[in-house]
Amino acid sequence: MTEVAHRCSFCGTHQSDETPLIAGVSGHICESCVQLAGKVVSSWGRKRALQTPLQKPPLPKQIKEHLDQYIVGQEQAKETLAVAVYNHYKRLSTEDSNPSLDPDDENRVEIDKSNILLLGPSGTGKTLLASTLAKIVGVPFVIADATTLTQAGYVGEDVESILGRLLDMADGNKELAEWGIVYIDEIDKLARQGESALGVRDVSGEGVQQALLKLVEGTQVKVQAKGRKEQGDGQMVDTRNVMFIAGGAFAGIERLLERRLKPKRGGIGFHSDPKDEGEPIEKETLFSQVHPEDLKHFGLIPEFIGRFPIITALQELDEEALVTILTEPRNALVRQFKQLFAFEGVELDFEHEALLAIARQAIARGTGARGLRSVLEKVLQRAMFEVPSEHGVKRCSVTEQAVTGDCPVTREYSDDDGKVATSNS
Repeated sequence: MTEVAHRCSFCGTHQSDETPLIAGVSGHICESCVQLAGKVVSSWGRKRALQTPLQKPPLPKQIKEHLDQYIVGQEQAKETLAVAVYNHYKRLSTEDSNPSLDPDDENRVEIDKSNILLLGPSGTGKTLLASTLAKIVGVPFVIADATTLTQAGYVGEDVESILGRLLDMADGNKELAEWGIVYIDEIDKLARQGESALGVRDVSGEGVQQALLKLVEGTQVKVQAKGRKEQGDGQMVDTRNVMFIAGGAFAGIERLLERRLKPKRGGIGFHSDPKDEGEPIEKETLFSQVHPEDLKHFGLIPEFIGRFPIITALQELDEEALVTILTEPRNALVRQFKQLFAFEGVELDFEHEALLAIARQAIARGTGARGLRSVLEKVLQRAMFEVPSEHGVKRCSVTEQAVTGDCPVTREYSDDDGKVATSNS
């Protein structure tokens, strides 16, 4: 009796020794079609879980406009992040819209992810950019702190715990987690501490950089929710499509940049011909001239730098930018403190000169926008302590003298007859 040759019910491939078929009740299916069906089913689950419709990802300008509501300046960094997130959405949209693309098709173009490295002085808005971005994206978003990571086998979190948190943000949906975005803050703290550190076990520096290599580039890791790698059932998470954004202050890299950018003198002695040193280097734009070689000298290993093809810098904030940060964003500090006083029925006013004085003090502290709150807290501390206990306070005015400490915050009182009195006590 001649054996009947079966065909795949989906693609029509003939059964052979090289191409076995799985038999069903009324049909057969080959291995290629099984894998393709798995992709289609996983795309359904990812599409149901996403908050934003894949067919209409936010445009780069829309993403930047949302960032503009919270972050002042840093146009280049916001544009870079907007384009990266938009391309991330487009890759996700293409994958889910065309899951049937043949992997062996010569015309198929696979789009690789572009990881981003953000660098800039402390207080310029790197973490705020990432946290604000988390409100925009419709994919899982995780902010990790590089200072808490150690090599596997040592006390602390290993790098794969980041994927556990990403899985938590996706509510255990592996397909959704594999399209997430991870922001690693304080990445500069992983820099190798000098050449003498090459022969020792650097469990929280270079060792973590090496552990992050495959994770950032793309690998499969077995993880469980809550970030635990325990024996038992876990989920294999593929990081090839997870976009990584790393940020750091890189304090001290300015010396490396100045050494490279400043021209060297031509000789020594009385008969040397000194070269013109040229124009002085602007501190505000110094970080925008960082090259991968500078990061290598700073202490990042070349393999790690190569995993981040996009390097964008955040600029130092000047006095005008800090005043804008105080007043214009949706979560501006001046608005926050005005609301605190409004809870007591008191109006809070700031003179423009006072805002300039606050910005100057923040610059003097060298902490960027982070220093604004500490200056405001110090200026308003006495008023916030006494006003809730006082009767009839109508308005508090912050002058330049109040910021410099020459006099306290001015208060206006109104009695039962509506008369207004002013006090500087």
